[in-house]
Amino acid sequence: MLSKNYWNLSFPCREYRMTSREAIQEFCPTGMEENEARSDVELLQHALAGDEASFRLLYGRLKNGIFRYALYMTNSTTAAEEVTQEVFLTLLKRGRRYDASQGDLAAFTFGIARNIVHRVARRERPYLPLVDHDAAEKAGAGALAEGPANVMLREELIASIRSAIASLPEHYRQAVVLCDLCELSYAEAAARLDCAVGTVRSRLHRGHALLAQKLKLLRNPQTEFPDTGAEGCLI
Repeated sequence: MLSKNYWNLSFPCREYRMTSREAIQEFCPTGMEENEARSDVELLQHALAGDEASFRLLYGRLKNGIFRYALYMTNSTTAAEEVTQEVFLTLLKRGRRYDASQGDLAAFTFGIARNIVHRVARRERPYLPLVDHDAAEKAGAGALAEGPANVMLREELIASIRSAIASLPEHYRQAVVLCDLCELSYAEAAARLDCAVGTVRSRLHRGHALLAQKLKLLRNPQTEFPDTGAEGCLI
């Protein structure tokens, strides 16, 4: 039985880019080749048996997809970090319920994430647009060369897109997030949403159309000014 203090899940949940080998070297410096050869299911089995290195490697493999999904579904970095952490805590508690015949482990963890996102969405206030500071940092020197005004515009655009995605009806938002942002195939998205591939295509098409309308309104706000005449012009 795992002790309460067995694993510390306080390390950062935010998405970052690293290769499979880099993840192994960071989380599992010993037995690297053996761990690299293990499947996600094998890592879960070893983690449930008390192998912390296997758990950390599994976390490194799966966390980016979970965090990205939660971020675009909630439009909140804080909520996405909470969801990511709770997914892995739940995986430790309920991982033995996983049945490989019903799908891969990534799909199983997505189901956990989806339920937690629903709970967080019910608890939180209406979505608020946030500036994606991580995206600004990734811009690096190129962003600095553009100057402060362009950096601000870039951040505002990112925030507007995230806000527009978060405002989509959930079934359209799920399709857009999974296919466009998490880069799943139609078949993979259909398996996670438990629907037909044609349904995913239809929802994605409609989601794109709604997004285009929302972003067009953001770019071209229809502001009307009263006709004040020559002597009443606005200054």
